[in-house]
Amino acid sequence: MRRLAWVTGPALLLLAALAAVLVALAVGGGAAPLPLVDPGAVVRYGIPIATVLVDLGAAATIGSLVLACFALTPGSKAYDRAADIAAAGAGVWTVASAAMAFLLFQSLHITAPTLDDGYGQQLGTFLTDVPVGRAWLTVTLVAAAATAVCFAVRNVTALALVAAGSALGLLPVAQQGHAGSTADHDLAVSAIWLHMLFACVWVGGLLVVVVARRTLDGGRMRAVLARYSTLALVSFIVVAVSGYASAAIRVGELANLGSPYGLIVLGKVTALLALGVFGAVQRRRVIARVGDRASAWWFRALVLGELAFMGIATGLAAGLARTAPPVDEVPADQLSDPSPAAYLTGRDLPPELDGLRYLTEWRLEIVWALVVAFGAFFYLAGVRRLRRRGDRWPWHRTVLWLLGLAALAWVTNGAPGVYEQFLFSAHMLGHMVLTMAIPIVLVLAAPVTLAARAIHRRDDGSRGPREWILWAVQSPVAAVLTNPFVAATLFAVSLWVFYYTAIFRWAVTDHVGHLWMVAHFLITGYLFALVLVGVDPVRKRPPHALRLLLLLATMAFHAFFGLAIMSDQGLMLADWFGAMGRTWGLPPLEDQRWGGGIAWSVGEIPTVILAIVVAVQWSRSDDREAKRRDRAADRDGEAELAAYNAMLSKRARR
Repeated sequence: MRRLAWVTGPALLLLAALAAVLVALAVGGGAAPLPLVDPGAVVRYGIPIATVLVDLGAAATIGSLVLACFALTPGSKAYDRAADIAAAGAGVWTVASAAMAFLLFQSLHITAPTLDDGYGQQLGTFLTDVPVGRAWLTVTLVAAAATAVCFAVRNVTALALVAAGSALGLLPVAQQGHAGSTADHDLAVSAIWLHMLFACVWVGGLLVVVVARRTLDGGRMRAVLARYSTLALVSFIVVAVSGYASAAIRVGELANLGSPYGLIVLGKVTALLALGVFGAVQRRRVIARVGDRASAWWFRALVLGELAFMGIATGLAAGLARTAPPVDEVPADQLSDPSPAAYLTGRDLPPELDGLRYLTEWRLEIVWALVVAFGAFFYLAGVRRLRRRGDRWPWHRTVLWLLGLAALAWVTNGAPGVYEQFLFSAHMLGHMVLTMAIPIVLVLAAPVTLAARAIHRRDDGSRGPREWILWAVQSPVAAVLTNPFVAATLFAVSLWVFYYTAIFRWAVTDHVGHLWMVAHFLITGYLFALVLVGVDPVRKRPPHALRLLLLLATMAFHAFFGLAIMSDQGLMLADWFGAMGRTWGLPPLEDQRWGGGIAWSVGEIPTVILAIVVAVQWSRSDDREAKRRDRAADRDGEAELAAYNAMLSKRARR
């Protein structure tokens, strides 16, 4: 009976998902015949069913890999079972993604498939030239690569890289569907991607717990469940926040909840709340009793119920993707008379930027908002854990960390984030704060040192947060990146490469490129500041004289970059910044020169601060060395000085 219950779990997840998607299609009319040219019932029902299989396959892949790399011991039976589940899930993900690409092509092609050259050429054109076709071709290739690696490799680092690549493989899907046809495109893409990614971690992780249950004894099962519960709690929060953002975009007013789309959203919210209740019961009551035969039946019932509601939520999500929302989703660039700014960016021009609006203008960027929120929470939780066990942590480091996160929130969600697509100067201001100011305070907050002291050490061979952080710090890649010359080169040269290549256009016009830009400049700035003034350990930190020399060279390089922009007679991205139709502010070319002045002047202020910090650290280092020598002299009667004088006397006699 027990073995039957655990075998039933994956089947229950699939059946619940298929039943829910059929109900959603019936309520929302997502599979109703089209009025003009109908592709047929196979295509109309095949697309949402393929969506369910894609979601479940991706969940089995990503969730299994995350749980294996975070909670299981490499080489154990449970770890191998999780890798097998990931490989099988990636195979399903590959086939389902290929089927989705074919069905979407058929929904546009209408006529029946044939084996002639014309049909194949049209299919190839769809997969390479049409955005939705390229997206699903990319997903299919990512899933196929994950399948091959998961079958052949069991190294935990390699599987972690596969998990990261699979997570990025969800981005092309997030850019399609409702996200691709809304004026709030940026927020929609971020919300859908986060929603899909953390739902995969949540669902796939529970699937591993169910299937690998018999390979774990009672004590080991409790540890794995506790770790999965932490992942599930974080996933629940992100799924709830991102789901709310997505629903707010498409539902609009509360009255629209009575529409078919709104009813399906309410059903999904109900399933999510039920999953939250299951998770709370699991954390508070079930984990501590794992291994107790009296509670085994209740544990199995709880997990099977959780899988059923996960399947319901997955099916309803697939049905929502085929249901017309109550809010019109006509993009701003397809309106009858769009403004130039709306045609280019999908948004109307914001009001004129003045001193007050630097503080009052906000626009949610959910990815970085969640990064800031979780970063603040986990840092404060680490400080609290140290204090509860009697350890001290400098208060100024906590203040610096929170200050850096607040600045990151302002750059990505505040005025620079609102105006950067319309004003080059606003873009440059955000860039300078992002790469020059924020990394300094974050580095001085010593997050790696705090993590090493506050997070519990694993003793079972698995890699928890502490182990992964220390692995990243001590890895050969980190040794290369924290080499002072490499860090300085990345910091300085990336400015020129970014602004004078096609990368700049990608970062300004594409939301995924913008997310990459923020991450890139934050990381390169962090590495440079870490090498110069960091408290956290690095493989080899250069002497203070070399640090000042690198800083002065970088400052000159940076100033030259700002002067180059100020003296440039041509407008960067003229078909973008010069075509916004602004009636306020400086003309585009003057605004660009103002941006160059920001890069030269504002960007140098953090550099001066870095130089001061390096000088202070150098002075303190000399003081500590002098005190060390004095203590050594007191202990050995100035033996070092006597040896030095003897050496001089010997040379004098020669």
